[in-house]
Amino acid sequence: MDFVKEFAIFLQESGAIKFGNFKLSSGKDSVYYIDLRLVPSYPHQFRKMVKALQNLISEKTGLDSFDCIASVPTFGLVIASALSFETIKPLIYIRQKPKDYGTGSVIEGKVSESSRILLIDDVGTTGLSLLNAIKALKDAKMVVTTAFVIVNRFEGARELLASHNVKLYELTDVLTISNILYDAKLLDEQTLSRIKKQMSLV
Repeated sequence: MDFVKEFAIFLQESGAIKFGNFKLSSGKDSVYYIDLRLVPSYPHQFRKMVKALQNLISEKTGLDSFDCIASVPTFGLVIASALSFETIKPLIYIRQKPKDYGTGSVIEGKVSESSRILLIDDVGTTGLSLLNAIKALKDAKMVVTTAFVIVNRFEGARELLASHNVKLYELTDVLTISNILYDAKLLDEQTLSRIKKQMSLV
């Protein structure tokens, strides 16, 4: 079984993806909810996910195409930390707002001008959190041209980042996961149709 199929079924069985009616942090309503924060509770699956992400990065951009890995709290940072360990690349992270004590930094870690940054997050939705990170990195005179997420929800992230000259890649996406679960008889046709409608595919 290939990784994406195994991962989709794991997400369903672990409860990391749920179907129904949910309110997202953006205020939008959704037919499904993805909580990848559950994945590290299953260390074998977590390691497979990180290795699959590493392989995708190697295939799409090459591990020599960046100097440093960056992410945003919280779960994106957990993934980026594991990836940093596997690739032996420096890690930095971007706060959503500066801390009001100490140095007041937005970016934590060793910051070097002109460093080529690989940006990591868990789920790509609208892309706004990724864009905030990109702006902070560019303000610090670092170079950002690629970002990777585990799951793309196909709700504007790719297009938003492209408008800022950053290419977004994903390990998998909600439509792929849903189709795998439907084929495995773990998702009914009505729910699949609702997911496609939410993604404006029907």
